[in-house]
Amino acid sequence: MMVPGQVTIIPLYLIMKNIGWLDTHLAIIVPSALLNAFGVFLLRQFFRGIPKEMEEAAIVDGANRWTIYARIMLPLIKPALSALGIFTFLGMWNNFFNPLIFLSSTDKFTVPMMLNLYRGMYSTDWTLMMAGASIALIPVLIVYIIGQKYIIEGVTLSGIKG
Repeated sequence: MMVPGQVTIIPLYLIMKNIGWLDTHLAIIVPSALLNAFGVFLLRQFFRGIPKEMEEAAIVDGANRWTIYARIMLPLIKPALSALGIFTFLGMWNNFFNPLIFLSSTDKFTVPMMLNLYRGMYSTDWTLMMAGASIALIPVLIVYIIGQKYIIEGVTLSGIKG
């Protein structure tokens, strides 16, 4: 979290080029979902809030590590995973920088990049840009309204202060 994304973009670009993910949506989705330092801290705090006795009781009952994770821990961390998914979606929905670097064909542009097309060299069509921005806000509002309960529960139980 201390290293800005602009510093890691060149190595990430080289990795995406070697994998063959340039000009695909995978180059935007996978790094933001898997290389998220906020997610590590959120889930760590959530796991630390789960009593150790639950894991010890499962071991006494004969459960192995995978069973403990799949049947005990995973259902308990659903609020934190939901909150992390919503935060990641909301953060990446408006991201302009990564799609600018990784996408080159206009049929794969994200919403902010398509809105940027309304900005010309000498003039800007503000009415179309505002209409597009208003329409682009609708999915974000829907995700937030549906996931508001999970955001509050996940952040409250993990102990992260806002």
